[in-house]
Amino acid sequence: MTYSHLIPSLEPKLRALYDQHRERADRIDWSYHEYLPLDELRADIASIPKLSPALYTAVETALMTEVNLPWFTSHIADAFKGSLAVMLDFLHTWTAEEDQHAQLLDTYLLLGGNGDPTRRAALRKSIIRQGWASTIETAFGTIAYTAIQELATQTYYLRVADAAEKEDPKLARALRRLAKDETLHMAFYRDAVKAHLEVEPNYVYPLADTIMKFEWPGAGMPNFAERVEVLAANLDYGPAEYYSQVIDVLWRYWDVTNLEPSLADAREAQAKVIKYHKKLARVAERLATSGKNRQSVVEVKP
Repeated sequence: MTYSHLIPSLEPKLRALYDQHRERADRIDWSYHEYLPLDELRADIASIPKLSPALYTAVETALMTEVNLPWFTSHIADAFKGSLAVMLDFLHTWTAEEDQHAQLLDTYLLLGGNGDPTRRAALRKSIIRQGWASTIETAFGTIAYTAIQELATQTYYLRVADAAEKEDPKLARALRRLAKDETLHMAFYRDAVKAHLEVEPNYVYPLADTIMKFEWPGAGMPNFAERVEVLAANLDYGPAEYYSQVIDVLWRYWDVTNLEPSLADAREAQAKVIKYHKKLARVAERLATSGKNRQSVVEVKP
């Protein structure tokens, strides 16, 4: 038994989490045009700041990840097919809320005259044509993966927003707004994982696999390794932040170390992921000590 299916008795719990998400999201509902420099554009397009190469790369990388929303939705829908109905309900809401992210980023760059819009459009088409698929195909694995991904994205947006503050405060404001969406999405998936672990600690088996195999969904875009180096060197977003602000945060929330699985395979998986967690901690500490943070998150493997 791999504990890949969701627990039917948890549907009321997950439905409550979904309802809670809808209530929270409705309270902060927004439209992407509210975060565009329309007044400056009408007054004088030259007043819109031009972004530094590093900041432009950071925003474009986020954009080229967000444009794959159709493929993300398709993959997650396949994973949730035949599972609890609430998961597909949440997926539909998630898709609607995520839909504005790429629109906001792309339009912001366009209105500000940042980058080459023709090249960016061609890159966007090539990435969407290429598609996206994850090696994680089970319902529970998908929930765990998305919890990690949403927190990583929230952390990323906040890092880029901090970097953007001096160059373009309005861009920083827009990025922080995107981070709010990612926070709510992460909370749903994070709590769904927690609910399963509380009922059945053997779910640590697929959770461990997901944590150790995690890879950024934009890893397939052109020049991704070079982009990662730019982000790590200029925005301090690398393995150290991935460990301290993403993995370790979820690790403590899920209390992975203190889970008590009954199956031998699950206990073995728990031991492996604990070892992996410690390795990430050592890498983060070494990078912090050396002042270097250039290694890609996807290169830190068990």
